[in-house]
Amino acid sequence: MSLGTNSMSNDTILKVEHLSMRFGGLMAINDFSFEAKRGEITALIGPNGAGKTTVFNCITGFYKPTMGMITLTQRDGEHYLLERLRDFEITKLARVSRTFQNIRLFSGLTVLENLLVAQHNALMKASGYTILGLLGLPAYRKASAAAIDKAKYWLDKANLTERADDPAGDLPYGAQRRLEIARAMCTGPELLCLDEPAAGLNPRESAALNTLLHSIRDEGVSILLIEHDMSVVMEISDHVVVLEYGQKISDGTPDHVKNDPKVIAAYLGVEDDEVEEIEEQLDEGTI
Repeated sequence: MSLGTNSMSNDTILKVEHLSMRFGGLMAINDFSFEAKRGEITALIGPNGAGKTTVFNCITGFYKPTMGMITLTQRDGEHYLLERLRDFEITKLARVSRTFQNIRLFSGLTVLENLLVAQHNALMKASGYTILGLLGLPAYRKASAAAIDKAKYWLDKANLTERADDPAGDLPYGAQRRLEIARAMCTGPELLCLDEPAAGLNPRESAALNTLLHSIRDEGVSILLIEHDMSVVMEISDHVVVLEYGQKISDGTPDHVKNDPKVIAAYLGVEDDEVEEIEEQLDEGTI
């Protein structure tokens, strides 16, 4: 649902307000609020079971939240209430794309073909839903050439140009991760949501991923990611939000978050009454 153009700061691309998600008797997300700024990489972190993927699923339309508002503001000032849109409308209208924890490529298609599939809607429209494409009319030829150019551009960004004609399933794991992100970029998103993109990567593959994510941010695309690899989070993120048991416990710069006693306590698994002890240890420089 579009709200027009005049109710949010131009610096904010995504605003989540009082988000709650209940599954039966389980409150997976409880009154969660945060903002993601345009042109930044925002990381959503927390221990296993904190509710990070549930938040992603609410933002991208896989779940309809029990309560709360999720507002996306595009560059032109148009606003969309994501909780009121169907999942495909969030991609098509609000221009939000995502990847998943498990790689979901078309392994039997070539690397290049995977990126062309991401542009299916534009190509189908240009083909007149088949007939113009069969006739090879200029409008379709132009759209087809533009789709190939965009695919080649993101192949180059992902350092996969030399593998363009190889089956996607033959790529190493790290290259498949980058291909999946490149495919998401071929949809033309303003907000890219990445669910644990560095999971299972070795240090060399993580460095290649970081390079790709920085290049995407330099294109003006905002990134929201879930990640367990703290070295990746601290290196690439501009803003970090921390969840524990479905509630926000910290929100700020990477330096602020990594020194927050509540965050340290959450990752160490200590009780609330031990947080003061951790604060004292931080002041003394013993942790």
